[in-house]
Amino acid sequence: MIAKSGKNQLSANDLALLGAGKVGYIRKMRSEDVIARFPDAPELNPGLELWALFGADGTPILLTDNRSSTFYRAAEDELKTVALH
Repeated sequence: MIAKSGKNQLSANDLALLGAGKVGYIRKMRSEDVIARFPDAPELNPGLELWALFGADGTPILLTDNRSSTFYRAAEDELKTVALH
């Protein structure tokens, strides 16, 4: 879409599609927040710090307590990673 100013504008969905299958993001999560992003996850004790790997479009790929595992899985899937804080 082109805005009146003549600059290209991409929606959040357009940006996610640009990185589909190529970019993943790693995010630190608390166990209390897991169920919202990983609906099939088992019940977890509160207060745990976990690491998650998501596809560019937000699709959950991996949930672990080991940060290194997220990078290993991303490399297996040939994803370039970015970290979100």
